[in-house]
Amino acid sequence: MAMQAIRTVAEMTAIRQQITSSVGFVPTMGFLHQGHLALVKRARSENSIVVVSIFVNPAQFGLGEDLRTYPRDPQRDLALLEEEGTDIVFMPASEEMYPQGFNSWVEVGEVTQRLEEASRPGHFKGVATVVAKLFNIVAPTRAYFGQKDAQQAIVIEKMVADLNMNLGIVVVPTVRESDGLAMSSRNIYLNAEERQAATVLFKSLNLARQLWLAGEKSAHEIREEMISLIQGEPLAEIDYVSIADAQTLEELKEIDRGALVSLAVKIGKPRLIDNIILE
Repeated sequence: MAMQAIRTVAEMTAIRQQITSSVGFVPTMGFLHQGHLALVKRARSENSIVVVSIFVNPAQFGLGEDLRTYPRDPQRDLALLEEEGTDIVFMPASEEMYPQGFNSWVEVGEVTQRLEEASRPGHFKGVATVVAKLFNIVAPTRAYFGQKDAQQAIVIEKMVADLNMNLGIVVVPTVRESDGLAMSSRNIYLNAEERQAATVLFKSLNLARQLWLAGEKSAHEIREEMISLIQGEPLAEIDYVSIADAQTLEELKEIDRGALVSLAVKIGKPRLIDNIILE
């Protein structure tokens, strides 16, 4: 069938009720890149019907963040999704998702209170709420998220488990540029010099992996080496460098179990995040 673009909750719900086969769902904020398309490809390979949402969620942007200037190109997004064989694109307006009088929120506990939350208070309340709403509207069999947003994926998995939501969560490996930079819609904000500087994120993650493979188990030692490398890049301003339990996100002293090595670094205006897992 031809790809359908749907703009209202009522229409999406009505169409969903007619589908009896498996539904793979990819929630996005649009301005799609190869990282998003990797999620769509995976969903396409594992489900009869693929639904992608495009919604720049105002509830997950904090004060002074780039909601107004967040990059948007819906026509290009639709063309890319059609090429990937997407069946349905759900593109609601803010008033559809947050009608007048809206006042119910989903909050996930401890895993949201670390890493990103310190810099972006309330961010995960906005993410969990919109994703819960989208799951209720689309009722997917499986939903697909990128490893680049590792904490987000952990938060969603926790919410789905705690609230007995009846769907599978699939986390797909980070898609990178040829020089290692994780693909992100915010990379468009980088000028040529900043784009070159941004490679320091992946270099520092690789350094962490090399040290760990060489037998270093002290999270403190590895973190210090990473920080030192990043500080050698004049355009980089560190927000955090973390080596944490891959499930709970508690900071580790010793790497004695699966560890998420993650970081947030400002390069010029954009704040970039990336991570790897050591296990």
